[in-house]
Amino acid sequence: MASADKTLMCRDCGKRFAFSVGEQEFYASRGWGNEPSRCPQCRVIRQRERESGTYEGYGRPRRMYPAICAACGKETQVPFDPKMIVLSTAVSAMPR
Repeated sequence: MASADKTLMCRDCGKRFAFSVGEQEFYASRGWGNEPSRCPQCRVIRQRERESGTYEGYGRPRRMYPAICAACGKETQVPFDPKMIVLSTAVSAMPR
């Protein structure tokens, strides 16, 4: 159990912020082992960026590439630059 507030430094804006005993207990109750690395204001900003799709990390829309299945010839889209792909429906139709 934490017994005192901690002062942490925000990794985005560099300002110091308090990590209260109550917040520490909340994090512990959720099993979150890491302390927050962003101040509350920067957390809100980051959350809004993720929700609006402007964040350059997880949660942003993936770029999709056109591809043609090498086995059946159907057009599709994949989240990587394809060299050769085989659709799962074509694989399941292949003789074993």
